[in-house]
Amino acid sequence: MSRRTPAFRGLLALATATAALSVSACGAVQPADGGGTDDGSFTLAPYIQERVDDGKPMRVKLSYHDPSLAFATPITAGMKKAAAEFGAETALIGPTGGDAAQQVSEIQTLIQQKALDGLAVSSASSDALKPVISQAYRAGVPVISFNTDNPDSQQMGFVGQDLKGSGKAQAERLVKDLGAKGSAKGGTVVVFSVDTGAGWSHDRFGGFEEGLADSGLKVVGPVNVGNEPSAAYNTVESTMSGQQDVVAVAGLDCCSTTAAAKWVAGSADRNDIVVGGFDLLPQTAEYLTKGVVDFTISQNPTEQGYQAVKVLDDFLTEGTEVKGVNTGAQFITRDNLASATVEK
Repeated sequence: MSRRTPAFRGLLALATATAALSVSACGAVQPADGGGTDDGSFTLAPYIQERVDDGKPMRVKLSYHDPSLAFATPITAGMKKAAAEFGAETALIGPTGGDAAQQVSEIQTLIQQKALDGLAVSSASSDALKPVISQAYRAGVPVISFNTDNPDSQQMGFVGQDLKGSGKAQAERLVKDLGAKGSAKGGTVVVFSVDTGAGWSHDRFGGFEEGLADSGLKVVGPVNVGNEPSAAYNTVESTMSGQQDVVAVAGLDCCSTTAAAKWVAGSADRNDIVVGGFDLLPQTAEYLTKGVVDFTISQNPTEQGYQAVKVLDDFLTEGTEVKGVNTGAQFITRDNLASATVEK
């Protein structure tokens, strides 16, 4: 059910304007026809304001950079939970395979058709998506980023993990675990990603490199493995066949982690290689249980989906200021796996 009451609707335009000013750098006068400006001032598009005043369910779209990824499943679960709680109409959309041009085109169509009241974007490419984020903002559609940040865009907030910080934390944990095995003095660390060209991958790997500074470890990668499981494994296998003195393997995401873990599981050196990854898919949990993966970092995708909807619906229906939500970085090992939420 909607949280709006008839009495509240009569004051909602004022509340929305107040919230818009709260995200403005200088409180400039809003344009009468809706939209956002470079100084941060923002007001809803007239058609959205009318839907708000009429108490209609808010249509919130989550544009995810590749819905075919396993990570999309828990995001969808969180989105649906928020939809039921707040009475919003939600949908997870996006291009299969992570095609940035397709993602941009899909969003542009929704804006032109006035088919959404709020937009959350997880970008296939920060550079490619920045203009369409601006387009939505200037059209009076409240827009945030989730899962992947777009800090130089006109997003009104970000819901997700500190990507660079999480990459740095991953590297530091690898060094610590290598030290426990007595192999932190040198060796090679091979890094894999499902999409090395994506902004999130750049950010996470940038933090990873920072975390390995002065460690004496050689970094190979990140190596692009793609989204298809068999092809990803084959890429890992061919990459590892050409490496020597490998002491650690890192995956920057859910699916490169499982591909790398599959290779390590069949390696004669499996007990000597530290494996650190991201996300907690059922396969990752299995590899943790077997001792193949030493740790993984959960970024709470269910909460990302939930909070993306909540932040936008709160802004639209309650006039709440748009603020970022850090969904955190939780280290999962075999020791605390039983209390962790597997991302099914």
